[in-house]
Amino acid sequence: MIRRFLSNSQSSSSLQTSELVSGRALIWLIAGFALLLIPQWDRLPIWLVASCAVLAGWRWLAQSGRVRLPGRWMRTGIMLVLVAVYIATVQGRFTVDTAASFFVLAVGLKWLETRSTRDFYVLFFILVYLATVNFLFHQEIHWSVINIAGVALLLIGLQVVNAPDIPGAMKKGWRRLGLMLVKTLPIVVLLFVFFPRMAPLWSVPLVSGEARTGISDTMTPGDISSLAQSSERAFRVTFGGELPAYRDRYWRGLILDRLDGETWQQGFAQPFRRPGRVAVDGGVGPLGPSQYDVLLEPTDQTWAFALEDSRAVSKNVERTDEGLFRFDRPADSAVRYRMELVGNQPTEGASAEPDNLQRYLQLPQSGNPRARAFGQRLADQYDNNPQAMVQQLLTRFREQPYFYTLRPPAMPVDGIDSLLFDEKRGFCAHYAGATTFVLRAAGIPARVVVGYQGGSPGADDEYLIVRQYDAHAWVEAWFPGQGWVRVDPTAAIAPERIEFGLREAVAEEGSFLENDWASPQRYGDVAVLQWASLQLDKINYHWQRWVVGYQGQSQMDLMSRLPGGIGMRELGYITAGIVGVALLLAGLVTAWQYRRVESRDPLGRLVSRWYRLCDRAGVPVRHGETPAQLASRLAQAKPAAAGTATAFARLINKHYYGRDSETGHHGELAKMKRLLATMKRQADRPSTSSSKG
Repeated sequence: MIRRFLSNSQSSSSLQTSELVSGRALIWLIAGFALLLIPQWDRLPIWLVASCAVLAGWRWLAQSGRVRLPGRWMRTGIMLVLVAVYIATVQGRFTVDTAASFFVLAVGLKWLETRSTRDFYVLFFILVYLATVNFLFHQEIHWSVINIAGVALLLIGLQVVNAPDIPGAMKKGWRRLGLMLVKTLPIVVLLFVFFPRMAPLWSVPLVSGEARTGISDTMTPGDISSLAQSSERAFRVTFGGELPAYRDRYWRGLILDRLDGETWQQGFAQPFRRPGRVAVDGGVGPLGPSQYDVLLEPTDQTWAFALEDSRAVSKNVERTDEGLFRFDRPADSAVRYRMELVGNQPTEGASAEPDNLQRYLQLPQSGNPRARAFGQRLADQYDNNPQAMVQQLLTRFREQPYFYTLRPPAMPVDGIDSLLFDEKRGFCAHYAGATTFVLRAAGIPARVVVGYQGGSPGADDEYLIVRQYDAHAWVEAWFPGQGWVRVDPTAAIAPERIEFGLREAVAEEGSFLENDWASPQRYGDVAVLQWASLQLDKINYHWQRWVVGYQGQSQMDLMSRLPGGIGMRELGYITAGIVGVALLLAGLVTAWQYRRVESRDPLGRLVSRWYRLCDRAGVPVRHGETPAQLASRLAQAKPAAAGTATAFARLINKHYYGRDSETGHHGELAKMKRLLATMKRQADRPSTSSSKG
């Protein structure tokens, strides 16, 4: 496209007036472009959006005659400047995301060379492709509606550019689009359901460079408290049986076992895993009473969230040695997977040797001396009884004035000491990190677990919605003979956070979503707003689950419920049958409409009779031939009918192309009937040469 942008040096003055783009068509194209940019507003840099707006606006001002379009050298300069800014912004991160941004830049530059109708067609198809690119990044139903609306505007512009001066063209264009939708929608639905869904042979990450809201593989004390100010969805969960109690909704995600200064992180590099194919579908039939489906929002990470004592049912997740679950590739789009609660299982590490637990005793060489001494006192006081030490620490949290807050004070030096002995105010990440530190100082292997805790019911209590403000950190301690046991200091300090959620835990300080004024969840006491928000989420949930997530396994599950045991081969036959029937119906409808139009057009019937007369006379009608040309060839073959054929052709042209085509219409039809009858008699006469022979 950039090459085309450089090579097109044709100026608007050199174009014929008939080749210029209609202003009405151009405004529809610009409106469609603006609408198709909306789904990308959250990932495109501001300078790129502004550049596209300026370039499209420049083209419209040039159409109205207020400015002139730039020449070749100015266009080249504009292109070089914008490409240089793009390269500086990308900074070497060449991903699908940055490639899509470059495509948007190329579309913006294309506006400065859109002069002729041919350029309009090129830009039309480019913008249709832009609509498909949008689906790489947003697949929710409201974004899909915006994409479809943008394409509809482009189609209206296409109709206008082909018939710019026909009265009522706009109204007729919208009616045509509506009828087209009504005609094609049943076929589209049938093909969507029955067209075989085969897994791709390869896959690449879609958005590897895009920042997303969610937990990460490191944790500093302020990270999760910042995350708690976001109401974005993390995932939704549908249960086949009863929902677990709120206090039991601990969604484990990843383990952080190494402390580096104030930051907790994964101590050992994760083993290399060859990226797998796209597997976003984990539906495997109806949910069992102990099963649950998770629809995870894109995270660009490989970890999956699950309740304790769960096992994987779907094949797109695998269990790790630490009892966590992972995908074969980063979740760069919404992923659905299925889990099953299997009761108390042997905990990883229950029979581990002490040497294998040393990684969970690691502490920095210096820092937080009071917390170290406190841990040593616990070990000495309880004679290395880990259960008693943990209970004593939790009792301290319950009985002393520790506070759970989203507004913790700054603790830059020896933060754990400041939290435990001075400030006594913090969030879950503060308390989880401090508890792990003290337990390790006491000789108890411990680790930080990061995930989510809680979840609120969706519309009609059909599923749970877990949001980013449900992000949580807790501790797992290793007890001999028991393995890893959950220890949550937040449950001792603020039990209402574990029993009811974050809103109730910080109700007194009023810090719940204080920075997210546009979130409906902030206004929990407005019933109408909550109802509308949940209903919209329900629509999106079913759209994601049954439309966007309708993949191979879901299709096979649906087909298994139909009689006859439909498999992949049968789906191929059904698809071919649907396409064949659709083509047959389209042909029959077209023929019927043609006959219907012909029956309403008496002149059309006369012209058809004339064509048949010419065929019998040995003068077949040629494609694209005018009535006058056909009459001339008929006159050569049948000289006796020359004058009549010429007069008949003249009346056809007058009817269709004359200024007063409606005037004297009935009289002209009668005259044409007489001419056609005379022409038939003249054409049937033997020629002079034949009679002499």
